[in-house]
Amino acid sequence: MFLNSWSIALSLLSSAVLFFAAVSGKTAWRVLRSWNPASDDREQIALESEIWLTSTLIEYTLAFQIIGLILLVLAADSFCEVIVGAMCATGSLLANAYGVPALMVKLVGLFFYGFWIVLHRLDISAETYPLVRIKYLYFLVLLPLLGGDVLLQSLYLANLQPDIITSCCGVIFAEGGDGGMNLLAGFDGPRLLFLFYGLALLLAMGGGGLRRRARRWGALVYAGGWLFFLLIAIVAVTVVFSSYIYAMPYHHCPFCILKPEYRSIGYALYGTLLPAAFMGMSVGLVQPLRRWAELRPAIERMEKAFLTGSLLLLAAFVCLASYHLVLYRLTGGE
Repeated sequence: MFLNSWSIALSLLSSAVLFFAAVSGKTAWRVLRSWNPASDDREQIALESEIWLTSTLIEYTLAFQIIGLILLVLAADSFCEVIVGAMCATGSLLANAYGVPALMVKLVGLFFYGFWIVLHRLDISAETYPLVRIKYLYFLVLLPLLGGDVLLQSLYLANLQPDIITSCCGVIFAEGGDGGMNLLAGFDGPRLLFLFYGLALLLAMGGGGLRRRARRWGALVYAGGWLFFLLIAIVAVTVVFSSYIYAMPYHHCPFCILKPEYRSIGYALYGTLLPAAFMGMSVGLVQPLRRWAELRPAIERMEKAFLTGSLLLLAAFVCLASYHLVLYRLTGGE
């Protein structure tokens, strides 16, 4: 499947990412060894000039990897048209052993890559660049994740064969569990909804309280709450909300909602949930950086912007997720 247009696009993007990461990694290693802002020797001056270009290069490299997540989902949705048994991206990703791990690594990477960009933006807000060593050390830690991301994606594309029979979402997410896999076992719809709306309400109240009076521990709890809500929300969309979108009680799938016949509402759902979760978690992750006094004004501005953004996107996500369920109840099941 490497000759498929989606595969070519993903492979080219990954090749560019690996090249830029290798170039940037060399500078990151030099920063850890030689960075000394108190010095004015030739090496330090050259390094100060170099990190501007390298930091921008890293920022774009990680942004490309975030775009790669979207491309992989679009590619998997396209592959289902040629893979036997696949009805959506679920079947395409399960066509070999590397599809789901590749998606999971990209999804986790979405947050880790974004956090580096947050660090970089805070660092350049201060004249002394206090986070240079930290952000370049973090980038070196990210290199194995980047490598694993690209490797799993390449293995998935290399082992994708159109004549392989795979399972559709109707089997993978079936409630009955009559043979095959049952990924919905153990999830109860009413309890899941109670947990979903309860957490959303707590996040809204906690975020509103933090906007009025920010507290360090409150921000950390808010970040942890968003991590938990992200997991619950993805399960709730799959188990409960998707069946109302499809108007089929036994159709549960987190990918079919991306299709045009369902007005591609999945893009709106995930496009509000993931940025909201990232902003909410970032509110807590920037708290340890308050130890640098020169960063506090930028951190406070970022906190306020992220709190506002996460609350607005939370409201939008809950409304979008609930729309078909509420419509179904109001119309008496029509």
